[in-house]
Amino acid sequence: MTARVTPYGSWPSPISASDVARTRVHLSFPTVKGEDVWWQETRPEEGGRTTVMFNGHELLPAPWNARTRVHEYGGKSYLATARGLVFANYEDQRLHLLSPGDAKPRPLTPEPAMATGLRYADFVLSPDETEIWCVCEGHVAAAPAEDGGPAGPTGVRRAIVSIPLDGRAANDPGAITEMVTGSDFYASPTPSPGGGYLAWVQWNHPRMPWDGTELRVGVVEDDKVVSPRTVKGGMSESVLAPVWRDDKSLYVVSDWPGFWNLYQVGLYGESPQALYPAEEEYAAPLWQLGGRPYALLGDGRLAVLHGQGGQRLSYYDPETLELEEIDLPFTDWQMSLSADGSTVVGIATSPTSAASVVKVTPSGVEVLRREMEKLPDEAYLPRPSSETFEGHFGRPVHAYVYEPRNPECVAPEGELPPYVVFVHGGPTARANGGLSLERAFFTSRGIGVIDVDFGGSSGYGRAYRERLRRQWGVVDVEDATAVAEAMVRAGRAHPDRLAIRGGSSGGFTALAAVTPGTTFRAATSYYGVSDLTQLLAETHDFESKYPFGLIGPIPGYERTYEERSPLNRADQASCPVLLLQGLEDPVVPPAQSGRFAQALTDNGTPHAHLTFEGESHGFRRAETLIRCLESELSFYAQTLTFTAPGVPTLPLTPLPA
Repeated sequence: MTARVTPYGSWPSPISASDVARTRVHLSFPTVKGEDVWWQETRPEEGGRTTVMFNGHELLPAPWNARTRVHEYGGKSYLATARGLVFANYEDQRLHLLSPGDAKPRPLTPEPAMATGLRYADFVLSPDETEIWCVCEGHVAAAPAEDGGPAGPTGVRRAIVSIPLDGRAANDPGAITEMVTGSDFYASPTPSPGGGYLAWVQWNHPRMPWDGTELRVGVVEDDKVVSPRTVKGGMSESVLAPVWRDDKSLYVVSDWPGFWNLYQVGLYGESPQALYPAEEEYAAPLWQLGGRPYALLGDGRLAVLHGQGGQRLSYYDPETLELEEIDLPFTDWQMSLSADGSTVVGIATSPTSAASVVKVTPSGVEVLRREMEKLPDEAYLPRPSSETFEGHFGRPVHAYVYEPRNPECVAPEGELPPYVVFVHGGPTARANGGLSLERAFFTSRGIGVIDVDFGGSSGYGRAYRERLRRQWGVVDVEDATAVAEAMVRAGRAHPDRLAIRGGSSGGFTALAAVTPGTTFRAATSYYGVSDLTQLLAETHDFESKYPFGLIGPIPGYERTYEERSPLNRADQASCPVLLLQGLEDPVVPPAQSGRFAQALTDNGTPHAHLTFEGESHGFRRAETLIRCLESELSFYAQTLTFTAPGVPTLPLTPLPA
């Protein structure tokens, strides 16, 4: 095939927005027991519904939606038991049990009218297999005062609870027993092999779980936990994912040495033992509940995920202290493993293979399900170049660079490509070098992508993560800008054809980078923050104090919140802006983008503001994903000066000169 000369950005591509939407089928939280494997599967073409799969067959037909709203980010929403499948149903947040042979699930917890605002997550079976032990989150709504005055207080309360599997709690809230209370947050309830102890992780506002947590252990007596004590962790140490080694000791991940490493912790005052000290991460920030970054094998070894940036699977032997890397064709894994005997299951990906449910046994590797079964020709898929750039003050900034790639086209001689800087959310998340048709949608059209792990990203140790402490809106903006400018200096990107885009906190960074800023010619914000002061008043409980570490505590830092809010600098916006917002977003309420759009209108800055009914924080519906991606391409075509055939023209208000 002879490549034809076509300007960057205008290359014809076989990868459509609808192709990308179909790849948003999201696989997560696999579980293995014997020969059986379960996992969650979220489907954009069913309105973003999440079902549970069992050995490749669907267990939950529509309209059942296995999705918990604990912390709003949820997590693993099911548990396989001998009595059937327990799951949290999204519509009412009740736990249900689907037993073999039943026509439909039956409830295990009270209906909302009987127990207002209860949500459940992080499920484990009790040692006698008669109960579910889990995290319960209760939301107290504001009640109107009898005298017509202000409404009463609102609040969120959490506990570790026991729920009987016989269903009696469905009509009797008193059948749910609180086992552990007193802290703001809980995770990973884990009974000991003999059933006499319960281990769990807890923390309190204003810390996030990557700031400081405690590993607690208590004695279980009649569905209550007594004599609890802290065995690892504290205010400046993040401990995660306890797994019992035996009835006297546990494994746990701690970032005490600067990276999340494996430790063994005893119950009787023994000093914690570092198992394999390394400047690698063996865990990730605890945004969702229920996943474990390592698993105990039947022979006593541990299946672990580890690395800097991308993760790889290895086996660790506590007896020989050796780490055995497994030769697998994957470059990254989700931080959620399950093991039974010698079998391990996880979600893995590579630059040329979609995220997949993978089963690893001594006899080999089997892919059970892919997020996309039919892929485009590999010639259209970009290859990540893992690079480290020099940021402000000489600090390193990690990023993946994806150059334009299309076998049918070549750019005119001397033309430099446009680039879009992708900014991940969190801001403690990280870029993933696995296959993404969203990136390929752009690179196959002649638009380069830079996926930046700015200071504050996970995957590179606590010191790198804490660069953003009190510096949100500064370090992230400087790092994203520095990477883009370095590409220009190297002659790899056109200086007048740079864009920046991000979702959630990444949307905030994108808006902050152009209010003001002269590097980027376009900015796209997916449900991003524009008003930091208002965010404190409006956002959900889990992140309600998160800005205290990212910017500073209130009272005390009010002026800093005002100065760093893109809304208060909208009159300095240096380029057109695209705003994309779900109208049911409890994390970044829709008013954030609405006020910013109005400010852009008042200042005559070209922009588009698209809102979507039924979408929350993170879009799930295929029609939403398609419209967003096509609008984004049209937006870049207008602002970075190329044509975008095949997509509707996005109207900007007002039109750019």
